[in-house]
Amino acid sequence: MSDLEWVPQSCTLPTEDRPLRVAEWESLFDARLTSLSRPGPLWLRLDLAGGPGVEERVRDLAEREDGCCSFFSFTVTPGEDLIGLDITVDRQHAVVLDALTARIAAGGPR
Repeated sequence: MSDLEWVPQSCTLPTEDRPLRVAEWESLFDARLTSLSRPGPLWLRLDLAGGPGVEERVRDLAEREDGCCSFFSFTVTPGEDLIGLDITVDRQHAVVLDALTARIAAGGPR
């Protein structure tokens, strides 16, 4: 997906800042994503390779995202080699999580 039509109107991040935020997430996923799963229709689980500063980067992005898209809930689970990132939404935003999952999965082989 090259456009941002999947971003819901309830997102309060200014439109001109959205491509930059998406690029931050994509950079993180391209460099660190090791697995992706959907334990439930409203739940996305990501495992990210750990390393110096990675947990802080994930927490920073999740906190900033929560500030503009409060329909997301983020849980960061630190580990020695892997950092877990669980993303959940309410039923109203399931389609957003579907689009996010598809976008991450289309990022290419990891």
